[in-house]
Amino acid sequence: MDVTYSPPQDPLVILHEDAEVLLVDKPAGLLSVPGKGEHLADCLLTRVQAAFPDALLVHRLDRDTSGVMIFALTPYAQRHLGLQFEKRMTRKTYVARVWGVPAEKSGTIDLPLIVDWPNRPLQKVCHDTGKPAQTDWRVIKNEGTTARVRLMPKTGRSHQLRVHMLALGHPILGDPFYANGPALDFPRLMLHSEELRFNHPQGGRSIKIRAKAPF
Repeated sequence: MDVTYSPPQDPLVILHEDAEVLLVDKPAGLLSVPGKGEHLADCLLTRVQAAFPDALLVHRLDRDTSGVMIFALTPYAQRHLGLQFEKRMTRKTYVARVWGVPAEKSGTIDLPLIVDWPNRPLQKVCHDTGKPAQTDWRVIKNEGTTARVRLMPKTGRSHQLRVHMLALGHPILGDPFYANGPALDFPRLMLHSEELRFNHPQGGRSIKIRAKAPF
């Protein structure tokens, strides 16, 4: 998908700040990190570092996904948090609006994913060469032709939630890669990182930070 990159110019929304960590609410349409080329230089990381020069990247969200993103403010915190993500010790919760209403109220999608090389950055389900990927899901609200769901990924594969919901037969609304027809006719990708739980690098206490979905 080749579209002009014109990220929103909203001011930074700080959800939590202390000596070790910074959590912000990423707007939809803004890259997490710089892309290739000057025209893709504007991103959340550079905006955060303009205000917090010591900020270090820990993880990413897709450009079109909004919501909670954590940055480290010390190298120690970056290592600590990086290990938590790697060992799946963090708990991430997303809210999405999807096309159609799932027949079940909840479930788990367990489908391995791999990059679809001829069509990258798209990903696809592949039982032969895909990497394990699991997502728990639950319907929050039946909206008639659409539904609001809560998604709890157990793994962190690229486009995991988007491909898993497509595989379930309920693509996320407004998804420029995986939705089509009327499911595409929405102003943005209806996917939001609602909550992140992690252990604080200093002392290890459990922290839960939330950002309400803007849709």
